[in-house]
Amino acid sequence: MKDFSNRITTLFNIRFPIIQAGMVWCSGWRLASAVSNAGGLGLIGAGSMHPETLREHIWKCKAATNKPFGVNVPLLYPEIEKIMNIIVEQQVKIVFTAAGNPILWTSFLKDRGIKVAHVVSSVKFAKKAEQCGVDAIVAEGFEAGGHNGREETTTLVLIPMVRDAVSSPLIAAGGIGSGRSVLAAEILGAEGSQIGSRFAASHESSAHEKFKQKITELDEGETVVTLKQLTPVRLVKNKFYHKVQDAELRGASKQELDEILGKRRSKQGIFEGDLEEGELEIGQISAAIRKIQGAKEILNEIWEEYCALKKAICV
Repeated sequence: MKDFSNRITTLFNIRFPIIQAGMVWCSGWRLASAVSNAGGLGLIGAGSMHPETLREHIWKCKAATNKPFGVNVPLLYPEIEKIMNIIVEQQVKIVFTAAGNPILWTSFLKDRGIKVAHVVSSVKFAKKAEQCGVDAIVAEGFEAGGHNGREETTTLVLIPMVRDAVSSPLIAAGGIGSGRSVLAAEILGAEGSQIGSRFAASHESSAHEKFKQKITELDEGETVVTLKQLTPVRLVKNKFYHKVQDAELRGASKQELDEILGKRRSKQGIFEGDLEEGELEIGQISAAIRKIQGAKEILNEIWEEYCALKKAICV
């Protein structure tokens, strides 16, 4: 496949403008290195890792690839200072931040030669991220799995609005899992695409095999955004989801919802494979995923479809 060049590939020194999302319990060193070796940008998901676990994954990723890779960091992480210091100590060159105010850490990272992208769900926060000096913005629509924006803006609507509002390199996320959707995001104004759910269902994903198989069995409408009183999150409809929904419908307090959520729910579902009592985070695009594949095969399939469609459109 021919290489591709735009602001995103140049910024991250990658062959293809495809970024693998840093998903909790899915995005370890195996997945990140596989995507980077295939020409995309792999991300280690620090959100489900203790600081020393992250250090180990960075070591192993470095040993598995000589290509660029990064770390995804939720800014509300309780041990954020330790995480950031490990990233600097281990000379990671790319960080994607999310779930928090980018002003807190962007300068710290950039002053140390690290490229920073920040995930947003609205035009308002895209502008704030640009003002903070991030190198790229990830605009994530309501279709995305996991924690979601309160605005409920879909990717189709969000990308062109963000493109009109900021001049920074723009990456689309949410509901993207094929060459067709990568091309559509480009037409809307994005210069790269961040893909989560398809890579969550890859052989290299650190998710439990039961969860991967569940992804391939989901149909349209079997994921929904819930826990809006706390932090909105897109989940698979299962026993845990129905427990949360019943509580919300009868007007449960935030404290009660916190108690229902408890601790380790996402680990229980995604990493340990409890498909009923676990919190199963995945995007709407899961309804179009029907098989577990290798990360390289996924990336190649997406890029080949993208190239064929773009060539057909341009004829």
